Amino acid sequence: MSARKVMTALAVNLCRLVVALTFIFSGYVKAIDPLGTQYKLQDYLEAMQLAQYVPDYVTLGASVLLGGLEFWLGVMLLFAIRRRLVTRLLLLMMAVMTPLTLWLAVSNPIKDCGCFGDAVVLTNWETFYKNVVLLAATILLVKRPPMMPRFISHTNQWIASTYTVVFILVSSSTSLYTLPPFDFRPYHIGADIKKGMEIPEGAKQPQFETTFILEKNGERKEFTLDDYPDSTWTFIDSKTVQTEEGYVPPIHDFSIQTTDGGEDITDSVLNHKGYAFLMVSPHLEKADDSNFGEIDAIYEYSVEHGYPFYALTASNDEAIQHWRDITGAEYDFYLTDDITLKTIIRSNPGLLLLKDGVVIGKWSHNDLPQLDYRSDDLEKTEYGHIPEHTVAGKVSKILLWYILPLMLLTFVDRTWKLTQWIREKEHSNRIYQFFKGKKTMRKKIVAGNWKMNMNLQDGIALAKELNDTLTNEKPNCGVIICTPFIHLASIAQFLNQDVIGLGAENCADKEKGAYTGEVSAEMVKSTGAQYVILGHSERRGYYAETPEILKEKVLLALKNGLKVIFCIGESLEEREAGKQNEVVKAELEGSVFNLSEEEFKNIIIAYEPIWAIGTGKTATADQAEEIHAYIRSIIADKYGKAVADNTTILYGGSCKASNAPELFAKPDIDGGLIGGASLKAADFMGIINAWK
Repeated sequence: MSARKVMTALAVNLCRLVVALTFIFSGYVKAIDPLGTQYKLQDYLEAMQLAQYVPDYVTLGASVLLGGLEFWLGVMLLFAIRRRLVTRLLLLMMAVMTPLTLWLAVSNPIKDCGCFGDAVVLTNWETFYKNVVLLAATILLVKRPPMMPRFISHTNQWIASTYTVVFILVSSSTSLYTLPPFDFRPYHIGADIKKGMEIPEGAKQPQFETTFILEKNGERKEFTLDDYPDSTWTFIDSKTVQTEEGYVPPIHDFSIQTTDGGEDITDSVLNHKGYAFLMVSPHLEKADDSNFGEIDAIYEYSVEHGYPFYALTASNDEAIQHWRDITGAEYDFYLTDDITLKTIIRSNPGLLLLKDGVVIGKWSHNDLPQLDYRSDDLEKTEYGHIPEHTVAGKVSKILLWYILPLMLLTFVDRTWKLTQWIREKEHSNRIYQFFKGKKTMRKKIVAGNWKMNMNLQDGIALAKELNDTLTNEKPNCGVIICTPFIHLASIAQFLNQDVIGLGAENCADKEKGAYTGEVSAEMVKSTGAQYVILGHSERRGYYAETPEILKEKVLLALKNGLKVIFCIGESLEEREAGKQNEVVKAELEGSVFNLSEEEFKNIIIAYEPIWAIGTGKTATADQAEEIHAYIRSIIADKYGKAVADNTTILYGGSCKASNAPELFAKPDIDGGLIGGASLKAADFMGIINAWK
């Protein structure tokens, strides 16, 4: 490999690593915090004034799918699974996200895009620059997917792909049902809320203003703490905005107000010595009331043991009263900003346990602590102490349940491939064959016949794609592409003919002269081609090529150093009349059985039932094997068993990736002469891979 190719490969795989790890991290932090991702999607919709048209279940479903898709794409890219599909999907995502983040950076409708959730917060301009880098890297990956070596072989890739989908969806579902396993927000377990609100001495203090929206007699007005009205006004909503820049502490918007007069009780809650429960519900009208009985039991427990119990919400009096009516709640409600409540806990409702203002416990409404009035004091229970669930322990679980199985799969797969490679090398080693007393196996070939399809540019593009793919994925058989004359010289310049042989679809039966429009065997050879197809049924049928004409073509091709793919086969009428054997025998006798034994070694036979070419019909594997065996027998009658055993005989009737494995499994079928399925790299590769 040239130095330029080495550098290109290094650049491609560096980009692969950067893009893959970015998408894995971005997807995972979104997937394990589906509610947080949903909130960010709703911010986008509100910025575009579309929030009222999109229901919550749609944004929640989209958040789960978005995180899962990013994670899946990252893992697939890292392991080089479905390289072309994955790189194109990544390019599509970056082509959408890059202009979107440019709009965010310019217009600044929201403060951060949330691309890494709460784990890493970037400004909108930082996000845009990051996306520009990823877009450039992805463009390179789309152009050079074969340069990314696979960690897992093609046959086992579905295991890694399916396991990744299951893992990330289970992770999202578990996080949604309970709480995210990793909490990157300032209200995580162990956080001292009061300390999180402190501003270092000398730091410039930002200015915030909380505005309350209240209603009286059908009239709505906004008030601040300075002009908060009397209790005859009904609370509707509140919002806190920053009015002046400065040092922003991790917690800057935590405040607790009474519902009857706007009294701030934040300090009394945070300065309380001992335990205190906070039930958190950003919007009671959307809260899950299925476990209200357990919440009531915890409230009764707190009353019995003298622990304060505060219910925090951003809902109005009507919603609070409705909650009380359906749950029988006896605890008092207090007002807190809804964004703050959504940040505190990803559950509606959720439960916090504070001790001296420090968060020591957080629970989803689906996973509440089992406490009632008969339970011991909190000091004597597991709930009264910060759990020992360390970050290292959580990472270990991920290693155990996801990364370790993938590593084991990769190790087993690579070991199996190495063993297979060693076996193949042993079987191809002539000394090994000699000492084992085995005869050399005849060559297996998949040849593509493009016929009169594709212009020069499309043909070059297809040939390059095949060349790149097969250079990186060594095929288990010989591969030949036979193209129109116009393609030959151009394709021969870059084609690695140690990997893919090049052939013409025809040549003239004259050596040279005044034969306008014809192309001689010498001309074909001069382009760099090694093979030529002769005797194709379409040439016999449309251009009346007789056995005598074909005999001349074969002799001229061999004279000019070309190997001949010689086609034989019967029509539907001849097959139905049971004459297929005598037809193929006559075609061989008429055009190639005049050759010497040495000359015949340069002949590849292609049996093509005319009734199965381009019709979608295919001879059954047994039918094909039967006539292939017959063809080999008449070659043996003519040249002897050794020549017959070493003659490659291809099947050429509507062979596809779906039926190739069954056909190629037959002992006398040595590959295929492929028509339509050779015009797309993926279809052609599917047939080539049948030999694996």
